[in-house]
Amino acid sequence: MRSRLATLARAGLLLGAVAMVPVGTAGLAAVDGRVAPQFARLYTVYSLIKAHYVDQTDDEKLVKGAIDGMLSSLDPHSSYLDGASLERLRTMIDGGYAGLGISVVQEDGAVKVVSPMRGSPAEQAGVKAGDYITHLDGKFIVDGDLDDAVAKMRGAAGTQIKLTIYRPGREEPFDLTLTRAVITLEPVTSKLEANVAVVTVNEFSHDVGRLVFEQIQKQRAASGNRMTGVVLDLRSNPGGELDEAVALSDLFLSGGTVVSQRGRQAGENAVYRAETYFPGDLVKGLPVIVLIDAGSASASEIVAGALQDQHRALIMGERSFGKGSVQTMIPIDSAHAVKLTTARYYTPSGRSVQEGGIEPDIRVPQISDPDARKRSEKALRESDLRRHLVNEKGVDDKKLEKDNNPDPRFKMTPEELTEKGIKDFQLWYALQTINRTATLAAKGK
Repeated sequence: MRSRLATLARAGLLLGAVAMVPVGTAGLAAVDGRVAPQFARLYTVYSLIKAHYVDQTDDEKLVKGAIDGMLSSLDPHSSYLDGASLERLRTMIDGGYAGLGISVVQEDGAVKVVSPMRGSPAEQAGVKAGDYITHLDGKFIVDGDLDDAVAKMRGAAGTQIKLTIYRPGREEPFDLTLTRAVITLEPVTSKLEANVAVVTVNEFSHDVGRLVFEQIQKQRAASGNRMTGVVLDLRSNPGGELDEAVALSDLFLSGGTVVSQRGRQAGENAVYRAETYFPGDLVKGLPVIVLIDAGSASASEIVAGALQDQHRALIMGERSFGKGSVQTMIPIDSAHAVKLTTARYYTPSGRSVQEGGIEPDIRVPQISDPDARKRSEKALRESDLRRHLVNEKGVDDKKLEKDNNPDPRFKMTPEELTEKGIKDFQLWYALQTINRTATLAAKGK
């Protein structure tokens, strides 16, 4: 339980792996002489506020504001933790929490949804990745403190909160009323669809690599050893433990680099390779499709990038979130800490996930969701569809590239999909692709 909640804290609140490191007293004491004038300027402003501001000022508030300003000027993930914000993190790691099950970041002062967790109150109420939360219970929160917004969204299970949402693609904001709940997730689930193993990874918690291994073996047995492929669903997965991202990638790789990590300090540099956790490719000879969307971040992008660069899987869906950095939590004392970005992730080919996320090989919008269609059209991200399929079963990719059948994405409406019983178009499209691959392979024999 503690391991799972620790991952929820990292994935849901921090969107990446967080390390705990001691702070060196020498590092705190050493100040480059060249920056002394800058500190003098800071002290001058502090003195002017103390002497001339219209109201009496609180020193703690001024110091915290100065620190917050420094860290917020770096990136959205570096922050100062004290008091309630530090206690919230410790509570999430050590004892669980109740809330909405939503991962958020601050973007240009606005609270942006990275991903609602599967099965959470946020997902059930219809919150989508890419939404912007502008009001909580009617109070305007743009340009406010992100920690304060997160604190307001948390609360006792069974209590309600009203979110005002701005969604790109809609003309007007709208309100959603959510009921808080204790956040629980099953890390890995699976099912067999027409002899294709569909494995959904909801979070990168402890033992995810082993759990996926077991689920694939389970579905292989259920198919009577006639499994034709694997769909690895990483949609709305905001990340988690780095080691588990490497382990999951390792299941499908027989060698090579999975991901590298580079920082300014030599101690932050590392290369993670396949064949570390599992020997060989678990489903060698079978096609693998990885589904991603705008809610796929951090560890999800590591897996997608590794399998894409090593040409082991076809990446399908929509561009991922683009969270490719490592945060380290550095305690200052028992009541204060700094969460600081210390390194970036790079895919095997050297791409920085931080620069635009993972682009799918085939862009497939979730047209079973009318709002997703509107968002996609508004963003002009429908074109540039690439049809490269992984050559895992002796299938000539060019046969699929020359497939002139009308793409059903441009023909069916959400209502038509519902009539056909298609609730999840992206998954349906992935299954159709694997089935088409299997058919072509059979004809080629």
